[in-house]
Amino acid sequence: MQGGLKERLQKIDGLVAQIRGAADPETKKAALELVQTVMEFHAAGIDRMMEITSEAGEAGWNIIDAFAADDVIANLLLLHGLHPVDLETRVRGALEQVRPYLTSHGGNVDLVEIENGVVTLRLFGSCDGCPSSSVTMKTAIEKAIHEAAPDVIAIHNAA
Repeated sequence: MQGGLKERLQKIDGLVAQIRGAADPETKKAALELVQTVMEFHAAGIDRMMEITSEAGEAGWNIIDAFAADDVIANLLLLHGLHPVDLETRVRGALEQVRPYLTSHGGNVDLVEIENGVVTLRLFGSCDGCPSSSVTMKTAIEKAIHEAAPDVIAIHNAA
């Protein structure tokens, strides 16, 4: 992620946790409501920006594709449930990116399913059952999936 985005997201998480732990219930309630209202306002504005952009036809859709490919904007769209590319498509794209690396090592991977944000994969060839298959999955496959789909909750290898 670009320019300290991870740090900013961690700071937001820390501040929200601090608000949730506030002793005064009225202050806690007001602060959480403020955060929720600002989030809803931003989501509505971003959604409207996406609509206006799409109305520009092919040029607009090219811009939306560029939004989806940008780390910062893609994460913002995911945060608000507005990412233009569905989770399965993003995961499949990540697998296509890592597949040449796997095949160069005599292996391959297939997507078995995605359920509630949990991705289940099946490794084939030299990756299936080899001692380093979990390492291969953790390094190449998981990295590619999490970069393309940070909203994935977990990744499992089918038995």
